[in-house]
Amino acid sequence: MTEQTEVARSLAEPIDVVVVTYRSRHVIDALLDSLPDAMGGLPARVVVVDNGSPDGTADHVAARGDCLVVRAPNRGYAAGINAGVAALAGHGPILVLNPDVRLGANSVPALFETLCLPDTGIAAPRVLDDQGALFPSLGREPTLPRALGLNRTGLPWLTERIPAGAAYEEPRRVDWALGAVLLISRECHDRLGWDESFFLYSEETDLCLRARDAGLATRYDPRAVCWHVGGQSGRSARIHAMQVLNRLRLYRRRHSVPAACAYLAALLASEVSWVLRGQDFSREAIRSLLRPRRRPAELDCSDSLLPR
Repeated sequence: MTEQTEVARSLAEPIDVVVVTYRSRHVIDALLDSLPDAMGGLPARVVVVDNGSPDGTADHVAARGDCLVVRAPNRGYAAGINAGVAALAGHGPILVLNPDVRLGANSVPALFETLCLPDTGIAAPRVLDDQGALFPSLGREPTLPRALGLNRTGLPWLTERIPAGAAYEEPRRVDWALGAVLLISRECHDRLGWDESFFLYSEETDLCLRARDAGLATRYDPRAVCWHVGGQSGRSARIHAMQVLNRLRLYRRRHSVPAACAYLAALLASEVSWVLRGQDFSREAIRSLLRPRRRPAELDCSDSLLPR
């Protein structure tokens, strides 16, 4: 028996697997079918929280008979996760999954071993795209220089997303990781939870940074692998505006108003540069940053820098 298996077998409570779906009927089977091999023999309970999908996702999953289905109004990704955790009411770690991922064999025991390291609250896997190429899934804490949209420079102080390369070859501690697949300790979830004011995007960055503040690290383990189709939330001007606004919301909550105003200016400069390069989606982001009434209705814009 390997050391990994010995550690994994020490799991005292089943892992609560939470999948939040929306218009996911065409991808959910691949994920659920991958779970038995991914669990590597670890006990698990699975819940699919469907956020009001109009494509019959909930009925389709219910017909499988291999997991609990919770039908919920669409209050966002974080709210769906919290609803799934509450429905299972377990005591073990929580595996949060996007519906458009497929897990590699024995990936969850590897994540659980990493989660057992001292002062660890979140474990994240190596993410590949649907062609098998490495997807840059790790990030650095948002800062003013990193808001300028200069990721193409590759300089760490200007680049929030860690680019594909050597950084992904070894286990490491990170500021935050993509929320498509995260194994979260029960302690971390019970102490912090998912902030439901982030309807979509930035909720995983917020959780990882708050976990770090509480002394609970986010750790990356390349032995655990998943494939991420991506784009299930779609691409639109509204979605892009939501991404940008939530970046501002997250920064404001962790910094002073003057610093957040500077961050807003940096975001505007970045979005203007994208408009000049032909990215029409950025026009809506600029309008949403400057005109509260243009902001997506899903956002609770009660923050002092985001008035209605």
